[in-house]
Amino acid sequence: MAKTNRGWFFEDYSVGQIINHAVPRTVSGGERALYHALYPARHALYSSDAFAQSCGLSASPIDDLAAFHVVFGKTVPDVSLNAVANLGYAEGRWLLPVFPGDTLRSRSEVIGLKQNSNGKTGVVYVRTEGLNQHDDVVLSYVRWVMVRKANFDAPAPVTVLPDLKAVLDANDLTVPKGLDFTRYDTVLGGEPHRWSDYDVGEQIDHVDGVTVDEAEHMMATRLWQNTAKVHFDATYRPDGQRLIYGGYVISMARALSFNGLANAQMIAGLNSGTHANPCFAGTTIKAWSEVLDRAPTKAPGVGALRLRLVATSGGDPFELRGPDGKYLPSVLLDLDYWVLVPM
Repeated sequence: MAKTNRGWFFEDYSVGQIINHAVPRTVSGGERALYHALYPARHALYSSDAFAQSCGLSASPIDDLAAFHVVFGKTVPDVSLNAVANLGYAEGRWLLPVFPGDTLRSRSEVIGLKQNSNGKTGVVYVRTEGLNQHDDVVLSYVRWVMVRKANFDAPAPVTVLPDLKAVLDANDLTVPKGLDFTRYDTVLGGEPHRWSDYDVGEQIDHVDGVTVDEAEHMMATRLWQNTAKVHFDATYRPDGQRLIYGGYVISMARALSFNGLANAQMIAGLNSGTHANPCFAGTTIKAWSEVLDRAPTKAPGVGALRLRLVATSGGDPFELRGPDGKYLPSVLLDLDYWVLVPM
C-alpha cells in the first residue's frame, strides 16, 4: 500500500465533497514578524497593541492576509497540489480577527466542476472556511483552480458552475466587534486621509516597487505551508522556473498600497481576484489602486471602501487591458476588495 500522497487530480473530486484539511496551526507573534519581514507591511492596527486597543480591539490581530495565507496553505495538498493555475477568487469574507494564540484549521466544500475541452485538465471550485480553536469561522472564500487529470480516460463529470456574487454588498461585510474609529489617530496611522477624502473613480499610484527575491518567496511558501509543486520544483514547469505564489503578489501589492492608503486598516471582503500573468523571481512589483465604491458601516467612525488593487511588473500606472480587452502582459494581479477606514 502506498504511503505517500500524490495529491488529488481532477477526477478525484465530486460536487458536495467536504474536505477537512490536515495540520492545524497555532499562530503567534512570529507570524506577524515574518510577515512584516517578507513584505513592507506597516498598517498601524497590525503593528501595535496600543493602537489596536485605541480602536476598540483587545490587542493587535495578525494581518488579515497572514490569516488568509495560513488557511489557504492548509488547502493546497488537497486542492491545488496538482494545479496548473489558481484562477480566481470570490465571496471572501473576514469574519473574526485572528490573534496570537489562536489555532486555525481549514475545511473546504467542492461546489463546482467543469472539465476543459482538452480532456487533460478541469476546473474545481471550492468554498473554504478557516476555523479557530472554538470552531468559529474566522474567514471564508471561494476559489477555482485548474487541476490536472491523472487518467485522461476518466469520464467528464456533469458540469456544475456555482452561482457566485460578482460583488459583496457593504451589508455583507462583518465589522469586528468593538471596532471604533471615532478616536482614530491619523498621525500614528501614517496619513491624514480618511473615508471622505476618497472619491469613487479616484486612482492612486502607490509609487514604490519591490523586486521579488527567490529566497524570500521560498521562505513565504514554506511559512504558509503551501506545498504546490509549481512553487518548489523547477522541473515541474516546461520553462524551468518556479512560479511565485499568487498570495505573495497579493501581500506585496497590499503592503505597497500603504503609500496612499495607510488608513485602509482592515480587509473585510474579497469580491474577485485574478492572477492575470505569472510572476517569477527578478520581477519588480509595483501597484496602483482605484476607488470603486464607498459605504458607511454601523460601527462608530468606520467606513468601507471598495478598491481595485492592481499589481504590475512595469509599464504606465492605471493601464489594465489592451485594445483586445485582454490583460496587458505587465498586469500580474487584479483584485477587487473591501477595506475598513476611519470616517
